[in-house]
Amino acid sequence: MSGRQAAKSSAVLVGVAAASLGVIYGYDTSNIAAAKDFIATDFHLGDTATQALVTVVIVGEILGAIVGGWFANKVGRKKAMVSVAAGYTVFALLGALSPWLVTLYAARFLLGLTVGISVVVVPVFVAESAPAKRRGAMLVTYQFATIFGIILGYVFGFLLADQQHAWQWMLGIAAVPAILVGLVLLRLPDTARWYMTRGREAEARTTLAAVEPTASAAEIDAEIAEMRAQLSDESGGKLSQLFRQPYLRATFFVVVLGFFIQITGINAIVNYSPDIFKSMGFKDNFGTYMLPAFVQLFGLLAVIISIFTIDRFGRRPILLGGIGTMILAFVVMITAYQMADGDFETHKSASVVGFAGLVLVTIGFSFGFGSLVWVYAGEAFPARLRAYGSSAMLTSDLVANAIVAQLTLTMLHSKLLGGTGTFALFGVMSVLAFLFVLKFAPETKGRKLEDIQHYWENGGKWPTTTGEPGAGQAEVAVK
Repeated sequence: MSGRQAAKSSAVLVGVAAASLGVIYGYDTSNIAAAKDFIATDFHLGDTATQALVTVVIVGEILGAIVGGWFANKVGRKKAMVSVAAGYTVFALLGALSPWLVTLYAARFLLGLTVGISVVVVPVFVAESAPAKRRGAMLVTYQFATIFGIILGYVFGFLLADQQHAWQWMLGIAAVPAILVGLVLLRLPDTARWYMTRGREAEARTTLAAVEPTASAAEIDAEIAEMRAQLSDESGGKLSQLFRQPYLRATFFVVVLGFFIQITGINAIVNYSPDIFKSMGFKDNFGTYMLPAFVQLFGLLAVIISIFTIDRFGRRPILLGGIGTMILAFVVMITAYQMADGDFETHKSASVVGFAGLVLVTIGFSFGFGSLVWVYAGEAFPARLRAYGSSAMLTSDLVANAIVAQLTLTMLHSKLLGGTGTFALFGVMSVLAFLFVLKFAPETKGRKLEDIQHYWENGGKWPTTTGEPGAGQAEVAVK
């Protein structure tokens, strides 16, 4: 293999690594949607305890997201991701083999801890490894893999639903992709920027040559010099810097965006699709588990479109278009529940409308929020703060996720809200999210990570020059 071919292979492996961990995250999100019904039967659980099966993982993810930035900075991006794959393997098997409910909850919590670290580290790893012109598409690849993993979770739920010990098989089979992911990750170097933060310039240079095969030696020298200058200008990567100028505005943006990504209800649909489809009259195993998988195929198509358009049309049009589609989708869902008037079995057309609404929600989220969460998490901060910033965003995201996970079944089954009130609430949150993105989201298409740093230093405007940190503050800003 020639040097150029080897370099291309290394660049491809970066995307494969992101995709691999996305499959794990997606499978865990949906397989509990199927497994929880069988667990609830075996352990005689009501709505509150059943919701806790979903929520306890997210609580673990919150802790993982909080420590993920520190962990990634301490041991490196690659070692952090290898640790995630190993931990996921162990805890998936522990959950499947749990004889008691308390050990199952503990295993699910620890599994969530590893997933929480992964959702922080992966966007940082890809953002620091991918060439600028392909960074957006490679970050969106993670969402593609996440949806693929969600589909696998539903499919295995359907295939295993009639088997003895069904929920144990559903949880335990997740160890297989985790082992394969670990083997892929072992072949990768760490990121050039992390090597530079540790003063390991030779390794940084080798890594850049591997992931940017078309770059000349002079271009690599220039990028190394730029990273060196940036790192020397920074006072250090401390968490407190996120909450001081000039990055307070960036922190506010990513934290609020992260919260909106989940509070608009996507995981109410992913985690509780079987329950929603049952409420709409689809009672058999195919309707309960395979229809949710079919819905996610539309999400997969939306992500494919996003991959090929995000670096062409930009971040803002993609994000606003996706949220706008979600708003429309929730209007359709409300219409379906109003048409059914509490009886989907009698009003079959209402079930069709409801199915269309779920498809639209999934398309809108996957095209917009689902794709852009990883992009903004990876792009918003300079090197020494990037892992901390990603951690702050994903922590906010997961707090909202925990709220949705613990309340969705209660809201759906309540006489006060029901399906109409639940999806109306998610629709209102989507409108607020649209207005927030319209006001605060920057367009980072084609910008170097170092240039994006200057945007925040310039008060949320692109400066006329970006030669030095803070340059252009006295200049007329360009939009």
